Amino acid sequence: MASHRRAKQPGRTRVTVLTATAAAAVALTSQGANAAPQPSKSEVKAKVDKLYEEAAKATEKYNGAKEQQDKLQKQVDGLQDKVARGQEELNTLRNNLGTVASAQYRSGGLDPSLQLFLSADPDTYLDKASALDQLGSKQSDAIDEIQSKQRALAQQRKEAQTKLTDLADARTELGAQKRQVQGKLNEAQKLLNSLTAKEREALKEEQDRANRASTAARPDLKKADEPGKSAKPASNRAAAAYAAGVSKIGKPYVWGATGPNSFDCSGFTSWSFAQADVQIPRTSQAQANAGQRIYSQSQLKQGDLVFFYDDLHHVGFYAGNGQILHSPRTGAVVRYESINNMPFKFGVRI
Repeated sequence: MASHRRAKQPGRTRVTVLTATAAAAVALTSQGANAAPQPSKSEVKAKVDKLYEEAAKATEKYNGAKEQQDKLQKQVDGLQDKVARGQEELNTLRNNLGTVASAQYRSGGLDPSLQLFLSADPDTYLDKASALDQLGSKQSDAIDEIQSKQRALAQQRKEAQTKLTDLADARTELGAQKRQVQGKLNEAQKLLNSLTAKEREALKEEQDRANRASTAARPDLKKADEPGKSAKPASNRAAAAYAAGVSKIGKPYVWGATGPNSFDCSGFTSWSFAQADVQIPRTSQAQANAGQRIYSQSQLKQGDLVFFYDDLHHVGFYAGNGQILHSPRTGAVVRYESINNMPFKFGVRI
């Protein structure tokens, strides 16, 4: 007779292990099916370029905050110096008045009418009394001057305190803008690090080729007589500023830098004009108001400033023949580029 004994059931531990293994396999299969594909080199490059553009935009905000902080720091230093000098003058006035008061106290004692009665020479006494009256008048003037100095000093201290508060706010804003720039650059670096070493090297070589080509691609000035492509300088000083800029071709973009060995976009244009003894504002937005605006590309001349994007966060020089000379962004160098590579807004003739 066949045996009808029940088959032995697997132990609880074995069931648990098998269940966990199966669940893990299902989870891994599910993760494999749902995992986002690794972005390609071209996709990473596009995202990195966008982050660099956002970092450049934040850089101009940082430059504005830095300029405001520096301006406030100078005002605070001036006010504090003025307060210190005012306090010294006040101390001198008080000391002088105290010396006179002490001398009068030591020489006093008799009532003035009694001093006149006892005086052996009333005429001499009257002359002295007149002099004392004048001295009293001078004391009164000195007291008025002290009070005036005290009021002025209190006002200066109040103004200095207000500027110190503004300076603290400017430093806070500067820190926020700095963190924003660094955050964008760090995010871009993480994306680059996600590529293989071979892909990173290929991307670097691609950027190096672009830099080499654009730094050598000077505008074709042989076509200078063509309408809208004139390379005639806007002015002698604009020509000098542009020449200074040309001398820095190949220097790297570094956010917040103003030369002479690295630049951001507005740092490059402001440094170049400074070499021509022309002081223009530090930021691109402020530079946009530094001269006559030119809205038609056909009217641009070499050395004119050119501005891009709705918020005007990028600026360069017009080089002639539809080319600009500028410091583009992180990873790039001072170079020539087509004016049509970015959304042109207008030019400014300094």
